[in-house]
Amino acid sequence: MNKAAYALKLPQSLKTAAQRLAREDGVSLNQWITVALAEKVGAVETAADFFKRRGSNANPADFQEILDKVRSDPPAKGDELPDL
Repeated sequence: MNKAAYALKLPQSLKTAAQRLAREDGVSLNQWITVALAEKVGAVETAADFFKRRGSNANPADFQEILDKVRSDPPAKGDELPDL
């Protein structure tokens, strides 16, 4: 495995929590962060792949049909967009 070094700056509270969790898991902080990062990358890539596959079946005409059913009532009180 080819390894690359990366200096990581963390808020102290996050580093402290990660150190505690690494100690509880019986691994080094470096190993714990590597596994946490790998889990996040895997989750993001899995989600991206899922939505890409899901969207490949999309039909713009079907979407327009749904949009055409949207009523044009004013928003309910409290749901208004703020003035910019």
